[in-house]
Amino acid sequence: MTDRVDAVTSSIEAADGHAICAYLTAGYPTLERFPDLLERVSTVADVVEIGIPFTDPMADGQTIQKASHEALVRGVNLGYVFDVLDSLDLDAPHLLMGYYNPFLAYGLDRLVESMSGAGTSGLIVPDLPIEESRELRRSLDSRGLGLVQLVSPTTPDTRLDTLASASRGFVYAVTTKGTTGSSTEFDAEVLAYLDRVKKVSVLPVLAGFGVRQRSQVEALSGHVDGVVVGSALIDAIDRGDDPADFLDGLRPATPPTAVL
Repeated sequence: MTDRVDAVTSSIEAADGHAICAYLTAGYPTLERFPDLLERVSTVADVVEIGIPFTDPMADGQTIQKASHEALVRGVNLGYVFDVLDSLDLDAPHLLMGYYNPFLAYGLDRLVESMSGAGTSGLIVPDLPIEESRELRRSLDSRGLGLVQLVSPTTPDTRLDTLASASRGFVYAVTTKGTTGSSTEFDAEVLAYLDRVKKVSVLPVLAGFGVRQRSQVEALSGHVDGVVVGSALIDAIDRGDDPADFLDGLRPATPPTAVL
């Protein structure tokens, strides 16, 4: 029997090196608009990442911090998220991304049961060390769900091997030593690091933090299997842009087929 998290891997692999994982903050910009935006994004993205608002999102930059704060003010919580997911039939597999405290407060067994019922494929928990994740991973595994592991440019080789081996769905390669949101130049050092991650991972590798434009996606091509786009997508929504059109615009142009 195929685990549900395997759908994430398959969707990324089907994108042939140009996968897009699109991040949206749950309940943003409004409770009423979020479901429509989520549905729209899922028609274009290969994977959708739904951010759970948190009071102290330490890895997130200004854009996502603001979105998280506004969602919390409106009362967004995991109950709201699962109600939305239960009402939709998304085109792309989806994951929840959030800090550990809200998941723990919700109850891990209840969380996994709700995820399973909502068709969720897995979790990304940036502040949960792998050494402390055994209980959560065991519960997710029992339902065919997965925990995506994050690595960074400062991750030592031995730990990189451990994290890549434990990850499910894909390996999330953080491209910077800072927070999300700021534009990033992917220099030779960053590309060498991403090559190192690709070499040790049997799963697809997605690069995240700082991806905002097509030229960056093109620069990463061949070094990773795709990108995670978060702050730039939220900024596009704030500008009134169509989120699906924005995401489509990030994909490298397909060379024309030769006519013989």
